Amino acid sequence: MPAAPHEPIDPPLAADFAPALAADWRKLVDGVLKGAPFERLVGKTYDGLRIEPIYTRAEGAPPIAGRAAATPWRIMQRIDHPEPAQANAQALHDLDNGAGGLTLVFAGANGARGFGLPPTAKAVARVLDGVFLDAGITIELHIAPQSLGVAFQIADHIRTKGIDPAACDIHFGLDPLGACATSGSSTNEWAEIVAAATETAKTLAARGFKGPFLVADGRVIHDAGGSEAQELAFVLASAVTYLRALESAGVVLDDARGMIHARLSTDADQFLTLAKFRALRLLWARVEQACGLAPRPLLIAAETSWRMLTRRDPYMNMLRATVAAFSAGLGGADSVCVLPHTQALGLPDGFARRMARNTQLILLEEANLAKVADPAAGSGGIETLTRELCQKSWALFQDTERAGGAFAALEQNLIQRGVAATRDARQTSVAKRRDVLTGISEFPDLHETPIDVLDVEPVTLAPSGEAKISFEALTPIRLAAPFEQLRDHSDDWLKATGARPKILLATLGVPAGFAARAAFARSFFEAGGIEAVDPPSPRSRQGDVEGAARREDENALAEAFKASGARMVCLCSSDEVYAEQAVLAARAFHAAGAGHIYLAGRPNELEPVLRQAGVRDFIFAGNDALAVLNEVWQRLEQP
Repeated sequence: MPAAPHEPIDPPLAADFAPALAADWRKLVDGVLKGAPFERLVGKTYDGLRIEPIYTRAEGAPPIAGRAAATPWRIMQRIDHPEPAQANAQALHDLDNGAGGLTLVFAGANGARGFGLPPTAKAVARVLDGVFLDAGITIELHIAPQSLGVAFQIADHIRTKGIDPAACDIHFGLDPLGACATSGSSTNEWAEIVAAATETAKTLAARGFKGPFLVADGRVIHDAGGSEAQELAFVLASAVTYLRALESAGVVLDDARGMIHARLSTDADQFLTLAKFRALRLLWARVEQACGLAPRPLLIAAETSWRMLTRRDPYMNMLRATVAAFSAGLGGADSVCVLPHTQALGLPDGFARRMARNTQLILLEEANLAKVADPAAGSGGIETLTRELCQKSWALFQDTERAGGAFAALEQNLIQRGVAATRDARQTSVAKRRDVLTGISEFPDLHETPIDVLDVEPVTLAPSGEAKISFEALTPIRLAAPFEQLRDHSDDWLKATGARPKILLATLGVPAGFAARAAFARSFFEAGGIEAVDPPSPRSRQGDVEGAARREDENALAEAFKASGARMVCLCSSDEVYAEQAVLAARAFHAAGAGHIYLAGRPNELEPVLRQAGVRDFIFAGNDALAVLNEVWQRLEQP
């Protein structure tokens, strides 16, 4: 008899199975590890936080207050075309096709990436022509320090149009601290800089704008290679610096906090990004409590990571951006701006801009990701990461406060030293291909089709006057750049000679033995622009190869090398085949004129005899691929 409509149906989905216990799981894992330490399954972040292979549910964990329940984040679209009429056309098109706001990037601002709007009243009016600023859209400004007047130009434009400032949602984006950090200098003293910013915020508030006016921008740290905790600590220190400045300027503390918002970078590390956004809300609530204020959700803007973008195989950037937008949205960001996938190549065209916009539309309108408030609440792994990020970030924030605050810590290069250490560790992991960049350090495509960007010359705003403050700059990086430089060498070589430099993959034995290492070697060398070619003749046989058959195989390998047009060789096979054939193969290639012979795999006890036979280097998972590839190019460029 079917259950009545009001009676709950509780199917015993797992009733016939024994309960899953952690001890039982651990016993199975130990069996697979076969004596290897369990720590091999534990990951580490660049902050030293442990990533366990499995977590239990965090029972009773409440959602973290952020966006209102079932409220979508705001889709922001970047406007940075230097020609105001073109920028206006882009803005109107984006708003007509799903964007909820515009990120107006002015020349010279942090994150302008060589482009940007002219910081003039005429340009502002032209860019905003036809944009209904009181119709519920968000305007976010990225302004250079020398272009502070843009904020008043926007305000004057709104007054001219007869619009009520209180009806506009404008994030003015004043960030003198971030500007000093990325440039490493300023033509004004810090007291003058921060006073100008706070006075601007007060004036705009007096005109009726609701703000926020100042932004604590974590991109400064993220773009320079810093860690999640370092980014959070800098955001906290910046926000507290602005709170103090506003309070000193006579702004009531409860009003001052509403004048400040935060911006974080979001990248393709899904779980860390989720935890980072959640952690910032908890950290800011702790600051509010220390100020004697009842916590109120902080406005957090997100922008997809610049440092994760690649110039090669840029379509992969779409996937990275999708994960980044997903993570920021689920982490509680109030707005998300997706950098177009060709941003690192130049000014994106209409297709790239559309894909950036539609990435978010699909996540919101088709995947319905905003329907649940804080969906990570209760997840053991995310809750643990959130808590540990809070602890690490708060400790770093306290170090900054002990140094005298964010600006003093920058003057002492305290923040820069920490970021530099993380950046070096991160770049080492990229060079060793532990941190994989798909399409760059793994699975590169030497025959990719060039991608179109707009034919627009970069613009810059040079500071005028003598620097009055100076310290180490937190310079933005892209992690793929060192590999891309090698690919650029390869393109130049192709243009000059008609062919790329080649390396022959000398596959010994049968495919079951050599396939994995041949694929590894191909990806390894082509990541540096060295084209890997297969031997055209049949590969040597595995097993007992003696006498005439062995000489026949050696001759075949030598002939294959000569026919390939390669100057280098990489032996590829299993350890068992290497023990039988690698020495003779290396001798054959050396005699045939191979300039440099590599072997895919660790040499182990065979290293002395392999080197004596002519093998010069060994490539394997974990060695410094970037260093090896740079040495390859040094040899290639020698006369």
